[in-house]
Amino acid sequence: MTRIEKKKILDEFIEVTGFHRKHAIRALRKTCGNPSPGKPDRDRIYDEAVAQALTILWGAADRICVKRLKFLIPTLVNAMERHGLLQLDAEVRRRVLKMSASTMNRLLEPVREVGKQKRRRSHINTPLRKSMAIRTFNDWNNPPPGFFEIMVAHCGTTVAGGHAQSLVLTDIASGRTEGAAMIVREQTLCPSGKAA
Repeated sequence: MTRIEKKKILDEFIEVTGFHRKHAIRALRKTCGNPSPGKPDRDRIYDEAVAQALTILWGAADRICVKRLKFLIPTLVNAMERHGLLQLDAEVRRRVLKMSASTMNRLLEPVREVGKQKRRRSHINTPLRKSMAIRTFNDWNNPPPGFFEIMVAHCGTTVAGGHAQSLVLTDIASGRTEGAAMIVREQTLCPSGKAA
């Protein structure tokens, strides 16, 4: 088809539809199956092997941010290979070492999503808990002696099984602290009768 024939078809199409000339050109290009000019499709450089190697390195680096990981990877790869903790193919190794921080971020996104799954928290409402007045962070303006800040922890990510408990009472007014280590959470094991 010659240029003059194409122009004639375009003019008739504009007259029938009332489209602007550029819009008509784009609409005809779409219907004719001619792809619009844009970025050509590129082959994926970073395959599953590269993503797995990156995930292992990220875990070994204690899941630090990718901007720091980018500069740590050459040292980390050398150390892990030297100690036999990682064996990378030469091509995979080259790609991991030249990867940008934004690409690392994109490849680690699925791994991060698995770790972000919401944990269900159980709310225990006992009469003892309901009887305690709990103050928020902004309620501690000149409190009288006898108000305590209590911290109990040491169970890791799960409360199942046996683990150590610690009970720390800090008097907000005086700053005095009393602590007790317990094998189980049991009220009868708490030290009582201590002078305040």
